Amino acid sequence: MKLINAKSGSANANTISDALSQAIHEHRLAPGTKLGEDELSDIYGVSRTIVRTALQSLAHHQIVEIKRNRGAFVAQPSLAEAHEVFEARELLEPRTARTAALHATPDDIVLLQDHITQEHAAMNAGDRGRALYLSGRFHIEIARIANQQTIADIINVLIARSSLIIALYWRRESALCESQAHHALIKAINDNDGTRAEELMQSHLVDLHSALNLSELPAVEQDLKSMLLGDSGR
Repeated sequence: MKLINAKSGSANANTISDALSQAIHEHRLAPGTKLGEDELSDIYGVSRTIVRTALQSLAHHQIVEIKRNRGAFVAQPSLAEAHEVFEARELLEPRTARTAALHATPDDIVLLQDHITQEHAAMNAGDRGRALYLSGRFHIEIARIANQQTIADIINVLIARSSLIIALYWRRESALCESQAHHALIKAINDNDGTRAEELMQSHLVDLHSALNLSELPAVEQDLKSMLLGDSGR
């Protein structure tokens, strides 16, 4: 699947950054993948300057690492970083869920339910990467509903890092957010039950953390064009 229409002339640093970010979240670009400027420039039909700006933006959000004299790579969190990211989420997100339960509107509940519907559709289609991306967006939406922008920005970065960690240390399907956990969270938020929402988010994140095998790193495929464009890039 092609992420943006490079031939349309609308590709800029932001659209390329968004496209690469989504590819990383959906596990089409694995941690450790080299992101060559020349190859990305060819794939998207833009200058290396635009590609470089996009990569620098992703590096700022810690999902790309730029190594001196070597280039840019999809970040590859260490074991220690993996634990730290989930521990940080376990500290921040339960309180955010509590606040979201006190602020949620009917439209917010509809949006959260739509995320679950799309996530189920992706899982049923066998697209685990897409399901993971939507699962992360679900958590980001809860942070948005809480209306705490600074904390939401931090959670956004943590979830991006979580996607990389899950890509590296996947152990079982429940590394994807279990549908029951998300349904229960929506109910608590819809009921304005902050205490219940906080408890559910805490147990949910602890379970996600325990679902990862924080021990081994997989081999990294380096066919960048194939990973980004799939069959259309062959």
